[in-house]
Amino acid sequence: MSDVGKILSALKKKGIINDVSAIENDHIAFRTIGVPQLGIQSLEKIFLHHGYTAKDDFYFEHKKINARWYAPPQEYLPRIFISELRVNDFPESIQQIIRSFTDEVKVDPVDHLDLNNAAQVDEFLHSPLWRIPKWSEYTTLAEVSEYASWVIYNKYYLNHFTISVHNLPAAYSTLEAFNDFLVSIGISLNSAGGYIKTSQDGLLRQSSSVSKMIDATFAEGVVHQISGSYVEFAERKVLEEFAHLASSQIERKHRRDGFETANADKIFESTYLSQTNTNKKGKD
Repeated sequence: MSDVGKILSALKKKGIINDVSAIENDHIAFRTIGVPQLGIQSLEKIFLHHGYTAKDDFYFEHKKINARWYAPPQEYLPRIFISELRVNDFPESIQQIIRSFTDEVKVDPVDHLDLNNAAQVDEFLHSPLWRIPKWSEYTTLAEVSEYASWVIYNKYYLNHFTISVHNLPAAYSTLEAFNDFLVSIGISLNSAGGYIKTSQDGLLRQSSSVSKMIDATFAEGVVHQISGSYVEFAERKVLEEFAHLASSQIERKHRRDGFETANADKIFESTYLSQTNTNKKGKD
């Protein structure tokens, strides 16, 4: 069973939720390759078309990644977080490998979608954009950027979705308590930067599972285990100016919004070998 399935099943079994619909999805995240016909500027068109608003930009210097998040048109919808690899920041030999894949995409594929056709958009997000890499190509990329190798194999497949912990019943509405619950059901947690990553203002707290390993078939026909998707968990604290509100009055707009570079930097590592190899189960 996937981590998502295990977590949702356990939440229902323990009576924490009655139905999956009780879970608020804080945000969903996508990884892309930053070339002219792809990247953030391409994928964001889907969400901007449906009323999302582009907000803050982020730059992850060490990982050579840009990112941008988008606020939804209605509060019940998830935020969107799109990142892209800064291809030009890599050595020419690595750029050549990456572009050998992305050059197969001649024009921006989103421009040819009917963005009002949900089934067509969903199919696009689950469809290959380029050829299947060779194992040697994958490992060469992984040596310099595990983000790059992940995207080259997984394409635009959803990187993660996020459970809003603060909206769960009181006994599970903090990351300390929820991480305890996760460990009790055998979920491995990302320890990069600590099991709980906290923004400078202390109002955004995040943790995540370690990516599940999946069997991946490469171009030569060989099968190797690589990182798939994972689950994130977010606790957004109430802003100081709304601290007087009763819990029943608190809405999303009363809580800390947006993202934090330092937190996200470590969340990226949920798919990295430093986490998947250790297979740790723990918490702060």
